[in-house]
Amino acid sequence: MPKKVVKRKRAPKPKPAPEAAITAVPISVKVNGKTHSLTVEPRTLLVELIREKLDLTGTHVGCDTTYCGACTVLMNGAAVKSCTMFAVQADGAELLTVEGLEKDGQLHPIQKAFGDSYGLQCGYCTPGLMLSAFQLLSHNRQPSEKDIRKAIAGNTCRCTGYQNIFKAIQLAAQNVKGV
Repeated sequence: MPKKVVKRKRAPKPKPAPEAAITAVPISVKVNGKTHSLTVEPRTLLVELIREKLDLTGTHVGCDTTYCGACTVLMNGAAVKSCTMFAVQADGAELLTVEGLEKDGQLHPIQKAFGDSYGLQCGYCTPGLMLSAFQLLSHNRQPSEKDIRKAIAGNTCRCTGYQNIFKAIQLAAQNVKGV
């Protein structure tokens, strides 16, 4: 005698939980000398704030993991990777982006040195390298090659052999006055 096939009823699909509203958080940051008071979602990355809300597109997104350093900015004088830092963590901080190096239409000595020494090719990593160099030269006006290597260790350039980057930072060190 053949077995009787029993059809099983499927369990009803669970209803998705209603999405909770994400509450925007008020923050205040000083970027390149200008204070900005705005609201951001807690999940907003610092690089998104800089690029999308403040329209400062010199800060680049390269890897989203802090490896490449293209997103490097200075926060209260220290280099940070803005691609893995939340904007709310910068509340009350002073930020410097590559756009803030230039003053009154004049390139900063670091920016000029990178051009004069051919310290860039595609330029994607250059803003992060410049800010790492700025941090170094703020504390050490006569860096050795070892000091320079250590200062830019968090920045990756896929185009150059780094030699012209070292030359650019050494030239900037000679030309910097009052960083």
